[in-house]
Amino acid sequence: MKVVAPKPFTFEGGKRAVLLLHGFTGTTADVRMLGRFLQKEGYTCHAPLYEGHGVPPEQLVRTGPEDWWENVKAGYQFLKESGHDEIAVVGLSLGGVFSLKIGYTFPIKGIVPMCAPMRPKTEDALYKGVLAYAREYKKREQKSDEQIQAEMEAFEKTPMDTLLGLQQLIKEVKEHLDHIYSPVFVVQARHDQMIDVDSAEIIYEGVETDEKTLKWYENSTHVITLDKEKEQLHQDVYHFLEGLDWTV
Repeated sequence: MKVVAPKPFTFEGGKRAVLLLHGFTGTTADVRMLGRFLQKEGYTCHAPLYEGHGVPPEQLVRTGPEDWWENVKAGYQFLKESGHDEIAVVGLSLGGVFSLKIGYTFPIKGIVPMCAPMRPKTEDALYKGVLAYAREYKKREQKSDEQIQAEMEAFEKTPMDTLLGLQQLIKEVKEHLDHIYSPVFVVQARHDQMIDVDSAEIIYEGVETDEKTLKWYENSTHVITLDKEKEQLHQDVYHFLEGLDWTV
């Protein structure tokens, strides 16, 4: 069975725009509910889909952070070209890392990194994560156990330069945190099973802006946008956005 790949989305709201960024091995589905909520509150939301995501894992490992950064920049330019001069950025996990990178690369109204890693996991831990993602994807395709096993054995032999690239990206962004002057709202799930939760404190302490907040969500795990406290998260992100210095 073919898995239908999620697509980028644009939800037209008002003149204020929000760039929504998903995580590594995730898709735009992870930020879709948040996008719909913000649209109802008058924000235009655009979420790009990174190359190699939402498609078979064999394609994922042929792409890397440089490709995904191009997708992020294209998403920002899409909003600019659509007439939105003021843009905030909200990102989950790897998307949170990119939200910080975009924050010191382009003019941004405000930044919301959610469960964003600042201490790179070992390549072995990342590798195990990719294997788990690959196996789950193949199950969703309703392949037989025998076929999955054969494909996984082949997949494990694939070079995964992507993982080293991810570690380098996180290191680079961490080194540039003090170049961020826009307001920042750091979001962190207390029961995050995917990243070192101390990353939230590293971001909070590292950004140069005085307009910064850190909130812990006590009952949530890594994909906080789909977890138990998502409605509270929606309200908190909206409250942060409403407090920014928009001219429109």
